[in-house]
Amino acid sequence: MSVDPQAPELVAGDFVAMMNASRMCVLVHDAATKNILWANPAACELLEFTLNEIRPLKANHMSSPARQYDRIIGRDWLQDAVEKGASRIEWHYRAKSGRVIPTDALAVRVELAQGPAVMVQFRDIEREQRVERELRLTTSYVDALAHYTSTLALMLDATGMIRFATDTALSAIGAPVNEQADEPMRPLTAFARLRLDGREASWPDVLTRATPVTPVQLEVCYPHGERVWLEGSLERLREEDGDALLMILHDVSDRVQDQVRRSRELHRENHLARYNAMGDMAMAIAHELGQPLAAAANFLAGVQVEQRGRLQEGITGAVNQIERAAAIVSSVRAFVGHLEQVGQVADLNDIVEECLYFVRLRAAPLGVDVQVRLCPEPVPVRCERVLTGQVVLNLAFNAVDEMAQSPSAAKSIAIATAADGTFTVDDRGRGLPRDPFTESFTSKEHGSGIGLALSYRIITRQHGTIWAAKRDEGGSRFGFALPLAQPGE
Repeated sequence: MSVDPQAPELVAGDFVAMMNASRMCVLVHDAATKNILWANPAACELLEFTLNEIRPLKANHMSSPARQYDRIIGRDWLQDAVEKGASRIEWHYRAKSGRVIPTDALAVRVELAQGPAVMVQFRDIEREQRVERELRLTTSYVDALAHYTSTLALMLDATGMIRFATDTALSAIGAPVNEQADEPMRPLTAFARLRLDGREASWPDVLTRATPVTPVQLEVCYPHGERVWLEGSLERLREEDGDALLMILHDVSDRVQDQVRRSRELHRENHLARYNAMGDMAMAIAHELGQPLAAAANFLAGVQVEQRGRLQEGITGAVNQIERAAAIVSSVRAFVGHLEQVGQVADLNDIVEECLYFVRLRAAPLGVDVQVRLCPEPVPVRCERVLTGQVVLNLAFNAVDEMAQSPSAAKSIAIATAADGTFTVDDRGRGLPRDPFTESFTSKEHGSGIGLALSYRIITRQHGTIWAAKRDEGGSRFGFALPLAQPGE
């Protein structure tokens, strides 16, 4: 290393000037007596003494009264620097006001013109200790969060790698709890399938939606076949060194399993409704097809005995009756062919009118008159159209069967709809001895088969209400109400 011959040389006064300007506190002790020889302005300011006040002070005058800062310990520390050249210690000084100041102090032996001395350089570390305590406390909180909380929380980077996770989260996704000690951990997709809006999604899809927060679902498949469903949010946290993502989850497996069970029950109910509706319609077919087929046979038989001129008339009549039979079959197939439709908006009047054909078909041979009072305006309701029609049929058929057993000469039922989404059917029968909706299925010999309990489930599943009550004038009223559709639905 070369020295510039033109550079000015530093003199003793320059070093004093630098010491006076330094924010590092400096005390100079005599190596033998340990008396204070000099202090720079920073030391005087921190200890709240002037230079003249600080020179005669001893260790006990300017140190914490705690036993570990006893004068003897202080002298031994300074003597250690005299003998070994340097010695470091955490020393608690005491200011003139009595404030105890924790410091990091370094004692160094220096050779002065008047003999050896010890230069002590120290700095206030009170703030550093406070920060350290806060960091330790924070670390303790984080450790408690990671190991003892029930919260399912994961921190991920922009690539989807797990950087931190609570033990409960690791356990929920099937990751080893001790894996958190390894860096980097594996990606989240190594343990679970990501889902958005119920559909499987990739990590880039989920990351794009986090602006800054998006709902997210996880499907975890354990090796033994069990599935766990987690649901929560993914939030993007802006950091200086890149994005971090916080995922908070909760276990919704029970809810999902309930939904699956309800879906299966709905599927079974739809099939039950289908087969019971087919049974009801089979009775209608047997009754109704008998007439046109018998008429067709009569026309053809007549052709055999009548004059040749009436041949065309007989064949035409037979064809018309066969076409009528075909229309009946088509109507029945349309009614029972789409029982598993999803929720829709339908006019309650239309549903009832579609059912009236079959109600009258059931009532006519029993001598029961069917009176109808429909709301003059459309009644838009939210429902499953065909299943609701099956409930209409069930309630109406029950009323017809009840009237068929009545001794009254005037046998009639009254079917009505109202603008509030209500359907009712009144009979003049024997009334209600007990709540019929507590029975799973009708006990009537010629009942619809679908049962009032199933009707109850169909209506209530659609957020409606169904009831039965005695009429003051005699007989019973059965009815249900469905939610009205909002304008624009």
